[in-house]
Amino acid sequence: MIELANTIVVIPARLASTRLPGKPLADIHGQPMIVHVWRRALAANVGQVLVAAAENDIAEAVRRQGGDAMATDPNLPSGSDRIAQALALRDPARKFQYAVNVQGDLPTIDPLAIQRCLAGLANEQVDIATIAAPITTAAERDNPNVVKAIAPLSATREVAFARDFVRTLTPEHEPPFWHHIGVYAYRRAALERFVALPVSARERERRLEQMRALDHGMRIAVVRVDAVPLGVDAPEDLEQARLMLRPAK
Repeated sequence: MIELANTIVVIPARLASTRLPGKPLADIHGQPMIVHVWRRALAANVGQVLVAAAENDIAEAVRRQGGDAMATDPNLPSGSDRIAQALALRDPARKFQYAVNVQGDLPTIDPLAIQRCLAGLANEQVDIATIAAPITTAAERDNPNVVKAIAPLSATREVAFARDFVRTLTPEHEPPFWHHIGVYAYRRAALERFVALPVSARERERRLEQMRALDHGMRIAVVRVDAVPLGVDAPEDLEQARLMLRPAK
């Protein structure tokens, strides 16, 4: 059973970023971006929250605000690997059986979306849960940087198994279309299996890590949410985040 005591939210973060170097420490109204993400994860109230940092500077920024953070190997290839290492180091007794991966560049993530992602694991057949929101514009639909979750969701169906994840839609894909959001909930055993698997051909071709899970027979549940949070990847995104998170006067 999923409970506060056996669930942890882990936020992987690293300073290396091609388009926005040092972005976890980027200032948003007096606080580093990673602190805003950490606070959103706390507000979800699904379990403990840990920042898994590639550099001590990130961990220290979180600790200064009273948060829990630890340094991990800076050479790990992905956020999933960073979460798995943080869990192994922090919890060798295996108290935590569920882990939620919240990316460190989502300062506007709705805490409810984190809750809904974790709820996708309520079905015992699910290895990994993730979230997706309706695609509402042609520009969003046609943008190859927007990953589409192919799953039979609808206005009345909130959870469905993923059939595929694509960057470009083809005539075989029928609406409604769903914007995949890179938040994941894992059963711990599934996470450990996932990071031990070899990179699959479709993962390499599409540059989509979740394809490794599908290609090795793991079952991913997609949970419908209302909106896509702002992902901060470039300076203009950071400015937008500052506008969205501007304190009320």
